[in-house]
Amino acid sequence: MGNPKAFLTIPRKEAGYRPIHDRILDFSEVEQTLNSNDRRQQASRCMDCGVPFCHWACPLGNKAPEWNDALYKGDWEQAYRLLNSTNDFPEFTGR
Repeated sequence: MGNPKAFLTIPRKEAGYRPIHDRILDFSEVEQTLNSNDRRQQASRCMDCGVPFCHWACPLGNKAPEWNDALYKGDWEQAYRLLNSTNDFPEFTGR
């Protein structure tokens, strides 16, 4: 795990949405994505708490702390394996 107190120093960053005047012209994704560096930084904000809300509240039982750690380390294959271990269709239901 990176710095377990990173959530105190790294502000939360959201990608946001495409402008409405662009969205009404097509059927592309509405939500934008963060770049790789920003995603890694956001993954480092995991608090690694004892009973993480993100884990027990997930109806799929996703292993969010482990998944965030793999993302932080840049191990995309391990992150996908963790996500796929609890969910056969993470691209649909993990959004």
